[in-house]
Amino acid sequence: MKKNLKMGCMLIMSAMLIMTGCGNNNSKDASTQTNDQTAIADTNTSTQSNEKEAEKEAEKEADATSSATQAGYTPYDQLKDSYDVIIIGAGGAGMSAALEAKANGANPVIFEKMPIAGGNTLKSSSGMNASETKFQKEQGIEDSNDLFYEQTLKGGHDTNDTKMLRFFVDNSGAAIDWLDSIGIKLNNITITGGMNEKRTHRPEDGSAVGGYLVNGLLNNIQEQDIPLFVNANVKEITMQDGNVNGVKVVFNDTDEKMITAKAVIVATGGFGSNQDIISEVRPDLKGLVTTNQVGSTGDGIQMIEKLGGTTVDMDQIQVHPTVQQDKSYLIGEAVRGEGAILVSNEGKRFTNELDTRDHVTAAINTLPEKSAFLVFDSGVKSRVKAIEQYEKMGFVKTGDTIEALAQEMGIPADQLQATLDTWNNSVKDKNDSEFGRTTGMDNDLSAAPYYAIQIAPGIHYTMGGVKINTNTEVLNESGDPIPGLFAAGEVTGGLHGQNRIGGNSVAEIIIFGRQAGIKAAEFTK
Repeated sequence: MKKNLKMGCMLIMSAMLIMTGCGNNNSKDASTQTNDQTAIADTNTSTQSNEKEAEKEAEKEADATSSATQAGYTPYDQLKDSYDVIIIGAGGAGMSAALEAKANGANPVIFEKMPIAGGNTLKSSSGMNASETKFQKEQGIEDSNDLFYEQTLKGGHDTNDTKMLRFFVDNSGAAIDWLDSIGIKLNNITITGGMNEKRTHRPEDGSAVGGYLVNGLLNNIQEQDIPLFVNANVKEITMQDGNVNGVKVVFNDTDEKMITAKAVIVATGGFGSNQDIISEVRPDLKGLVTTNQVGSTGDGIQMIEKLGGTTVDMDQIQVHPTVQQDKSYLIGEAVRGEGAILVSNEGKRFTNELDTRDHVTAAINTLPEKSAFLVFDSGVKSRVKAIEQYEKMGFVKTGDTIEALAQEMGIPADQLQATLDTWNNSVKDKNDSEFGRTTGMDNDLSAAPYYAIQIAPGIHYTMGGVKINTNTEVLNESGDPIPGLFAAGEVTGGLHGQNRIGGNSVAEIIIFGRQAGIKAAEFTK
């Protein structure tokens, strides 16, 4: 308990340093990037409030997981000139890679450009998809890797890289086991859009997966004595005689160092906060709010392209259907997976809420207001702990009765009541004759009080990125690996095709993060 309390305090102190702009690890570069990206995005909030809000969200995510611990960051004076493996990015993929590299005999280091670790992983909500897991078997859930493969391929409109997808599903169960072996238990299972089986694994208490996962990985990074430097902005990956041999990294926007290594793993995430790239590859999405943390600017992709690496699917950007617009905050798919419905301003359902994200987004955009309400009851709230976070942030409207909720929402009470009556009968009969929904129908919406969150689509995930193989080696235009260069996570492309299934991104960072660490360690020997 003393260790957990101490580490929790360290997280809060770290977040406070970021918000006040002071401390030994303060990074002018990170602040500048925040300002630049937010200004370009032209959101409704100021840059300062966006930055503070992001850190408050990270702080609350971590506070919600008392069983996890927060690792301290490595002091700058402990920096060495050379390591076996350099990992760029301290999200889920980067930290998984570091742990596996260390376990396989290498000496890794992590450089993170932001003032805290976690990246977009910290913002993850619904869970981690995996098939044929021990927790599914314990709970009597029938599933298979083949079903996972088929449903993901269908969700990606048959455009997924099939070799990557096959590796992904076949190694998903082992990834759940690996996390469990290092104290990160994901045994609460729900369902997300585009899936027919319950395979979205969450923390035991049903809370958001992001904070729990990040804190668990950080705790292991600390226990393994793996150096993790924050405010460490890698500007360039260097090569010598055709092989990657290190990086140029700027610490605290003042001190540039050349650090050598036998292998480099790029785990910098996507470009969901870089409106310049988004406007170039998808001008139709310009100005849309983004759920991404401010550090998701595509740095890794740009550095890899300079080395001859190639990209795939850069125009495939996922717009998530349920985003709270004022604070650009994702409302996780688990809310719908546990039974919530979507209604229009008229109080009517208009789509299968658990269709794939692109289809649900398109349905919302056909409404005159281009927004909708998630409506749910106290039963859903009890099963999705992330809703407590949404309440703290002021997103949730509440009513002791349907009529009272409708008044809060500003929609016709009689129509909302009729919609819920019809839905509850559909759940009872296990037949949604209106829109053909077949999942997330285990419980009706009849347990007062009732709740609603207003949502609309927002940029969520960049499915395109650098091309890798199943060894996570970065490929050049000829399809050959660039010696010593590996990548994992959202920085890569091809796995998801034209549409990502909810819960697959967390699975991707763990599965391919582990693989990158293993293969990079092998390369150094």
